Amino acid sequence: MELRVTLNKNFETFSLDMAFTVQGERIGVFGPSGCGKSTLVSLLAGLQQPDSGSISLDGEVLYDSHHGINAPPEQRRIGIVFQRPYLFPHMSVKANLLYGFKRCAAANRTVDFDSLVEVLQIGHLLSRSVHNLSGGEKQRVGIGRTVLSNPRLLLMDEPLSALDDNLKFQIIDYLKAASETFRIPYIFISHSLLEMRIMTDQVLAVSAGRIAAQATAEELARSQMGRSPIGYINLLRLDKPRRINGVSAYAWGGTELVISTVGDRPEALFELSSKDIILLKQHPDAISARNLLECIVADTFLSGNKVGVELACGNGKLVAEVVPEAARELGITRGSRLFAAIKASAFRRLE
Repeated sequence: MELRVTLNKNFETFSLDMAFTVQGERIGVFGPSGCGKSTLVSLLAGLQQPDSGSISLDGEVLYDSHHGINAPPEQRRIGIVFQRPYLFPHMSVKANLLYGFKRCAAANRTVDFDSLVEVLQIGHLLSRSVHNLSGGEKQRVGIGRTVLSNPRLLLMDEPLSALDDNLKFQIIDYLKAASETFRIPYIFISHSLLEMRIMTDQVLAVSAGRIAAQATAEELARSQMGRSPIGYINLLRLDKPRRINGVSAYAWGGTELVISTVGDRPEALFELSSKDIILLKQHPDAISARNLLECIVADTFLSGNKVGVELACGNGKLVAEVVPEAARELGITRGSRLFAAIKASAFRRLE
């Protein structure tokens, strides 16, 4: 997917002025509330008209103020997954799902109904009224309805912000599975850097209606580390838990990580802040942290007033952070050996 955009839209108290070109299947738009993310979604989908500019998707011009082109929303074939599913209350789940499908030209129907139902695991819901669905079920039906409209691009406008953490990471799996199974590229809009890390590859960072940066999700996470109160978030996919005296030891990087959460699934995703990793120059005689990893410094980077330290710990990688003075005292350079101490309670399970 290639999207070329040059747009200007003025409001009484806000103006949007953006120019960018992105290519890829997993694009993110990141920024705080009120920066213009949802306005961009409306302009791309044709729900609002820009004051000037142009939009082209895979070489097809959807909007061009100079040449008087403004394709209506139904011709753009851009689907939107909103923050809330907005299901039709008078229709069953199946009727909601088929609403967009029936209005899609037969030549564009590449998404199979039964396959999508299986991917989203909603077969048991088809005959239900939407009034008898949980929040997560409604969101899955909303995703299904949009995907069944057979869009060539999905716009996901803060689709997880109304969900609690446990439900949020379940829905992420369904979003990714649907887009990957049916090969539909998407633009994922969020103010959550963690969601950007999980859902996207390339990110447009938006500030006050402008594109402030264009980077990979990893580059953005590292650049934000120094000024973030939570630091850089390491995302760790851990498996094969075994219980030891009320804690769990998970396989990771050729060793094990001890975590205070008792594991009840064979695999889980955890987050670990760079702030929760203590670096030591020598092996301590005794330490309260249950995890002590011998690591090699793979790289370092500056972020604000912090030094990020990329650690190779066996076959696994972690990012820790220290202040510059600590980096000098520890002699942190590429190739140097350090020990990383991590409390068992520092890990937070995401799914």
